[in-house]
Amino acid sequence: KFAHLRLACRTEMKPFYTSKLWWCGITLLGLGELGNFAAYGFAPIAVVTPLGCISVIGSAFISVLFLKKTMRAADILGGTLTVTGTYLLVTFVPNVPQELTARQVQNYLVSWPFLVYSILEIIIFCILLYFYKRKAVKHIVVLLMMVALLASLTVIAVKAVASMITLSAKGKMQLTYPVFYIMIVLMATSCAFQVKFLNQAMHLYEVTAVVPINFVFFTTSAIISGVIFYREFQSAALLSVFMFLFGCLLSFLGVFVIARNKKEEHLQIPFIDCGHIPGQKLTGKIQPDSHSSCYGTLNNEDDLVKRPS
Repeated sequence: KFAHLRLACRTEMKPFYTSKLWWCGITLLGLGELGNFAAYGFAPIAVVTPLGCISVIGSAFISVLFLKKTMRAADILGGTLTVTGTYLLVTFVPNVPQELTARQVQNYLVSWPFLVYSILEIIIFCILLYFYKRKAVKHIVVLLMMVALLASLTVIAVKAVASMITLSAKGKMQLTYPVFYIMIVLMATSCAFQVKFLNQAMHLYEVTAVVPINFVFFTTSAIISGVIFYREFQSAALLSVFMFLFGCLLSFLGVFVIARNKKEEHLQIPFIDCGHIPGQKLTGKIQPDSHSSCYGTLNNEDDLVKRPS
């Protein structure tokens, strides 16, 4: 964002990929996602996915330092709620073994709970896709629900791949099993379609609406998939489950508070000076509206041009 704003202020426009600052940001983003991927090999899905809310807090505070934005009371309140929720998540996370072998993943894939869950997910996804394609229903909930359903498959595949790579690095080779490559294909395919529907949502709706709703849907879907596929809460105490869900709720509220009423910045669009149109004597200027296809209305107070009756 900082690189794009710096490039926009220059008189000579250059492509964003020529900026070293932009490449620095992309590299840091890639390293962060690589760390997120590795985390699935060492921790349950139920704790790794909700911790994504930390990035929202980080973005809010980094924007104050680099983009010179004002720190709002809502940012402080939302950050406090999110940190409290994160503490509860980490404290009451289910204690399950994280070393997953290829044979365990194979057994989970053919288990009855996952098969029933997969059938229900496919049915719901097909219904949403029907409304999206045939009925042209592009409501934000429909789009982000499809993203969340695909995300549940993504996190299952990511955890399986990360765990098998981790075990292989420790000397217990898992990369020779076909299920490893099946999971890689599932991970890549579900990610690609997620990006498609998420981009559609970002194009049609404000980022401040997409980010919190997507976070809630994505996290809920990932936790449910972890519970069903990896049986993460199988032996958890009732109090631990309650406190974990309460931590999730606080994190959700924190993200909504941070994103609520946050104004988006748009690059300034030049004015169209109607006074320079040959043969026209107009005193007003028209500012194009970036949210619609129209350019406003001409000032017709003086009734300069009259049509003959």
